[in-house]
Amino acid sequence: MSDKAAAMLSRSEASPPARWTARSNVSPARIGLLALTTAVLIFLPFVVTGYVLYIANLLLVFVVLCLGLHLVIGETGQFALAHAAFYGIGIYTSGLAGNAFGWPFPMSMLLAGLIAGAVGVVIGAVALCMRDIYLALATFAFGEALQWVFLNWDKVTGGPNGLRISPARLGTLEILSDKQAYPVVAITTLLMLLLTILISRSRLGRSFRAVRESEVAAMAMGIPVRRAKVTAFGLSAFYAGVAGSMFATFSTYIHPDSLGFQTTILVLTMVVVGGLGSIAGAVGGAVVFGLISEFLRQTPSYQEIIYGLILIVFMMYAPRGLFAFIHDKAGRVFRG
Repeated sequence: MSDKAAAMLSRSEASPPARWTARSNVSPARIGLLALTTAVLIFLPFVVTGYVLYIANLLLVFVVLCLGLHLVIGETGQFALAHAAFYGIGIYTSGLAGNAFGWPFPMSMLLAGLIAGAVGVVIGAVALCMRDIYLALATFAFGEALQWVFLNWDKVTGGPNGLRISPARLGTLEILSDKQAYPVVAITTLLMLLLTILISRSRLGRSFRAVRESEVAAMAMGIPVRRAKVTAFGLSAFYAGVAGSMFATFSTYIHPDSLGFQTTILVLTMVVVGGLGSIAGAVGGAVVFGLISEFLRQTPSYQEIIYGLILIVFMMYAPRGLFAFIHDKAGRVFRG
């Protein structure tokens, strides 16, 4: 384990030619992924309308949520279960900024991300004194406590009646339909995807992975482990806040019931199904499992059971995720 961590950090001390070689080996695949995603997003509104565009917007929100959870669980190895809480902070912050002050979407989105990120840093600094199951329980407790706040702070969140959200604004333009919201949501998703790739390839990303592999080895290499964990937690919360603001652009209503533990489990399942530690897996898992969740919308009583069973099956038989599992099976068939 320590050798892996040392190898990751040693890349940052390599000579310029070595760094260039390592980057050039990875770059084409990631550039290809980004180019393909961009092409699909550009042409989608020309071939679909109505409810399909709403689903597309929702899937893009899931993508950003999964990218955030990928940073803290997949990259840093910290099992946090408060993602829905930060998502709710983003939704309410963006919605209230629009309702009360008429702020344009970019300002309300930045505010939502920053507030969620700041809360994430504070909670992370406290919760990361714990490890493993204790960290999971502490962050789960925070998520449940914040949902109670959403349900009972009537004057701000609307309480059990929910909150009506004013249409998002871009300058003088009001976003009144899913088709109008789609370009804003798609561009934001691409920017967050690009940011994730840059973080992954930076020294910070290598520090995250070194901490994931071995905290002892990371400390021996001079990495401030606690700072890396808190940074990952804050970044993950920032992504969730931005995702919440994205949701507020095409939704006119939010209820606290949709911000409970079930949402966290749904996003966690997406990341695990796609493949822990993989950006492409986080994106693919969000799309595939987001569609599955829509098919299960008519059976709400069984959703948590089905999500739990899928999560257990993948952790037991395909821990590297759906796409790695398919790749391995296809490789065996072709070699055979």
